[in-house]
Amino acid sequence: MNKTDKIYIAGHRGMVGSAIVRKLTTDGFSNLIFKTSTELNLTNQQAVNDFFTTEQPEYVFLAAAKVGGILANNVYRADFIYQNIMIESNIIHAAHINKASKLLFLGSSCIYPKMATQPLKEEYLLTNTLEETNEPYAIAKIAGIKMCEAYRAQYNCNFISAMPTNLYGPNDNYDLKSSHVLPALIRKFHTAKENGNNSVELWGTGSPMREFLHVDDLAEACVFLMENYNEKQFVNIGTGTDITIKELALTIKKIVGFTGDLTFDTSKPDGTPRKLMDVSKIHQLGWKHKINLNEGIEKVYNKVKHIDFQTTTR
Repeated sequence: MNKTDKIYIAGHRGMVGSAIVRKLTTDGFSNLIFKTSTELNLTNQQAVNDFFTTEQPEYVFLAAAKVGGILANNVYRADFIYQNIMIESNIIHAAHINKASKLLFLGSSCIYPKMATQPLKEEYLLTNTLEETNEPYAIAKIAGIKMCEAYRAQYNCNFISAMPTNLYGPNDNYDLKSSHVLPALIRKFHTAKENGNNSVELWGTGSPMREFLHVDDLAEACVFLMENYNEKQFVNIGTGTDITIKELALTIKKIVGFTGDLTFDTSKPDGTPRKLMDVSKIHQLGWKHKINLNEGIEKVYNKVKHIDFQTTTR
């Protein structure tokens, strides 16, 4: 990418998209384009086609998606599969029709089978059944991967895909009904501390293991892949290390300064037992994460601890 090339970031106000915008801006890219969801409905094919016809972006980062944690994925199943498939289909097809030089599609680690061998290698895709609670979202993301592969095969489009692990960082979602586990725990412990509560309750047993990547590291990886990777196979992006939800909770508890107890509601689902990425491929390409988990959570908490979580979710 040249510094003046027109680059479209779909989902620029979300956690991932905004991190990509920050990275590109820091690196000196000066011709970035984006639209808010009120300005451009990405589920509307005609609107997306008109946007691409007018703007003619050279490069596309497809970071727009409907996302959420285990509760949101399980409750809003139709919304998750419909909106994500529509967004992906519209943007990928419009990028092809308007001859974009390259597109990067961002998926999710939930695309892998529930009981896949750990760590998760790229070739494990579609080798077994998915986790039931987020199956619609996972199927939508798999569809995006396969669309990129299909447009590459039929039309020789340079469309690539990357699969990030669990993310956290600036512009995260702290709504307890739709957030992922790490921001939800930050909010729970902060609120409990502020209210003088004696305990914080967690869903499940605390035993599932999860990997967490700071979104600024992901943005750096996305720009790296856009500039250096041109193959069919999607690429995992992560740290290659994981911890239990209980260990994560204890880490956040310490950083927040909450002194009460942890309790576990074992009637609630745990989700997939473990989701650790095999990141050897991207390491071989020359990229590795820089922000360790403790440092990352401290940075995040220092920025959000003054937020009134009752009036804002981001």
